[in-house]
Amino acid sequence: MTASTLDTSARTPLKGWLAVLAVTLGIFSLVTTEILPIGLLTPIGEDFRITPGTAGLTMTLPGFLAALAAPAVTVAAGRLDRRILLCALMVVLALSDVLAATAQAYWAVLVSRVLVGLVIGAFWAIGSGLAARLVGPERAGTATAVIFSAVPLGSVLGVPAGTFLGELFGWRAAFAVMAVFTAGVLVALALALPPLPSAGATRLGVLREMTRQRATQLGLLVTVLVVLAHFGTYTYVTPLLRQVTQVSPELITVFLFVYGTAGIAGNFVAGAAIARDLRLTFLTAAGLIGVVTCALPFLGGTKPGALALLVVWGFAYGAVPVCSGTWFARAAPQAPEAASVLFTSSFQATLSAGALLGGLVVDAVSVPAVMVTGGVVALLAVAVLSRARSA
Repeated sequence: MTASTLDTSARTPLKGWLAVLAVTLGIFSLVTTEILPIGLLTPIGEDFRITPGTAGLTMTLPGFLAALAAPAVTVAAGRLDRRILLCALMVVLALSDVLAATAQAYWAVLVSRVLVGLVIGAFWAIGSGLAARLVGPERAGTATAVIFSAVPLGSVLGVPAGTFLGELFGWRAAFAVMAVFTAGVLVALALALPPLPSAGATRLGVLREMTRQRATQLGLLVTVLVVLAHFGTYTYVTPLLRQVTQVSPELITVFLFVYGTAGIAGNFVAGAAIARDLRLTFLTAAGLIGVVTCALPFLGGTKPGALALLVVWGFAYGAVPVCSGTWFARAAPQAPEAASVLFTSSFQATLSAGALLGGLVVDAVSVPAVMVTGGVVALLAVAVLSRARSA
């Protein structure tokens, strides 16, 4: 009898979907906390008197730590019940939000972001691969799409709401609200998740073997290029909207909300499209991101033009996490948790690298320059996928 059968045999479909919802809320809390500074970079920079590129470290640190934490915590956890581990991680996340909200020096904010990174790596690596164990293999595809919908939901709800709170009450209020929300998610996880004994401890040898497979190597390369392009540009979308489009702070919230809504649509459309052609779906998403980011400095000077491009960008990026995660899962169907670890590590490390490199370009050249640079990188991913065989 498999671990998946053991987990779902005595559970009703309702309980299984409530557990999926709890995991989705957990990832929503992670994603929102991680990318919350995108809408708050300007006030954070002004408060601590630092440049936008230096403020961008709040985006850089979590991803690098998450990339390390995904394999480290998963391997170290061994056969520890995953339910207990996920709940413990939510406690740490809530504490990190409290630390950010009360920070009196920029270094304290960075410490809070280190904690965020540790949580993200471990929670993503475990939670993103739980669908089959919670609702059964026959419903795993739909449940996976629901779990991954937390990524664009973080953009459509979390970032605009945080930006709005930051404009009204100061950027610290956004983190304080996230601390309260995360505490609520902790309760939901504790009540909804069943016991989740490890289906088999993930070992470093398994991860090393996966990285030698051609399909995994291709997935890593494309994920790195697309995520590098996206976060090298999206991290600085608020300064772009202020400088190029001349959008007011209040209207930026609306723009980000529209972007995130398009992302939710892109997530579910991609979830259906990858069943027919994963490679083409991934290629299309990368191509749209490349075209939009190259076009924004030139066609984003008006509000309608910028908004239209953000809709396309949001739709395209909504497809990226589910495409990347599915690619790794198909490359290693015999080791789902190990596949989730590789997905999480590559995604998070590149997210941070994108924010860091984007900050260097912004400080050295300009915000429009980083948009064009990111667009070129995304188009490189298109070139790589164009030469790959269908997945």
